[in-house]
Amino acid sequence: MQKTPLAHKRSVGENNEASTTLTAIRKSIETKELVAKQCLDDIIEMAHIMTTSLQKGRKVVFFGNGGSAADAQHISAELVGKFKRTRPALRASALTTNTSVLTAIGNDIGFDEIFSRQVQATLEPDDVAVGISTSGRSQNVIKGIQEAKKIGARTIALTGSGGRQFASLCDHKVIVPSDDTQRIQECHIMIGHIVCELIEESM
Repeated sequence: MQKTPLAHKRSVGENNEASTTLTAIRKSIETKELVAKQCLDDIIEMAHIMTTSLQKGRKVVFFGNGGSAADAQHISAELVGKFKRTRPALRASALTTNTSVLTAIGNDIGFDEIFSRQVQATLEPDDVAVGISTSGRSQNVIKGIQEAKKIGARTIALTGSGGRQFASLCDHKVIVPSDDTQRIQECHIMIGHIVCELIEESM
């Protein structure tokens, strides 16, 4: 039996990798085009809500799990530091960074309460709570939003197509029209960047 030359094997592998890469890029572009068509007003309103709160000297907190936790930290860092412009720091934070708080609440009370307890401790009326969940089924994010509403904070859901029930709990929502976690997360950080830019332009 004739063996396939190594160069041919490498070529086939490279073709498969290129195909996978291009497919992922195209799917990401397609989802972002849907966001542009369906979510434009919701993104702008999200920025307005946060800007109004920040202009009043209030604060914005973000929270989520896994990749959404990373997004919470990323977006809050852009607001505290800078996005495009040098300007005073804005009052923003992520409820995903204090490992002692997270592990104490998770161990002593329960993982579902890791955000609601922090919301209870830190939020006041007219603050903003942004719950990030690609699926909309994260119980700790849902409970964090519910606690924020009790306090009188404004609440925003950043989610995907499966998160409509979660979104209905919030004062405002931005729903990425996709069920693919990867595509939703890619759009969430894009939305976060857009919101940061809109806030900087308004402040």
